[in-house]
Amino acid sequence: MRKPVIAIDGYSSTGKSSISKIIAQKLGLVHLDTGALYRGITYFALNNCIGKDGEINLPELFSRFNEIELEFKPVNEELVMFLNGEDISKQIRSNEVSENVSLIALQKEVRDFLLDAQRKIAEKGGVIMDGRDIGTVILPNADFKFFLTASVEERTKRRFLELKNLGLDTDENTVKENLISRDKTDSEREVAPLKQAEDAIVIDNSDFTKYETIDMILSYLKDF
Repeated sequence: MRKPVIAIDGYSSTGKSSISKIIAQKLGLVHLDTGALYRGITYFALNNCIGKDGEINLPELFSRFNEIELEFKPVNEELVMFLNGEDISKQIRSNEVSENVSLIALQKEVRDFLLDAQRKIAEKGGVIMDGRDIGTVILPNADFKFFLTASVEERTKRRFLELKNLGLDTDENTVKENLISRDKTDSEREVAPLKQAEDAIVIDNSDFTKYETIDMILSYLKDF
């Protein structure tokens, strides 16, 4: 039997990536964290494409796509993001990357660069992808679509703890402001905005633990 293609979209810090990873393990699927791809390109830009004004030089970034090789490699039973052979899984979670990733994700050139690669991975089934436009743009024909949301207060707590556990210095107010800014940018951008697919199952997990959310999603997938 063909394994399903599952799309999980939603706001930052709703647990999309960690939830998708666990579901992938339970169902024997390949998990692709699409947000990590955009963060990887952002990390490359911050290190290689800064203009004299201190801002990311987008035309230079677009001209250097041929220098970017992003891939996921298994490390300790997890798929880890590598950029040109370097493990950047920790670096892409920094505040600096978080503050710039929405700008990068706004760019049609970046989205086109990543679109074909993501679709090819999903062609044969057995894939779960999470992001902001998986069910609406990347995989509109996915077998299952979920959209995760939670209050900004709860998401701030989760994101702050994540950064703290990574050993990255920040404060809750900065994290909250970053989330609110990203919500606005991601929802209002012209190219592939954060949007709930009409046929997506919506789950507000403000009051649910990660594992309660996982059980809820799995209840819809029990026939596979």
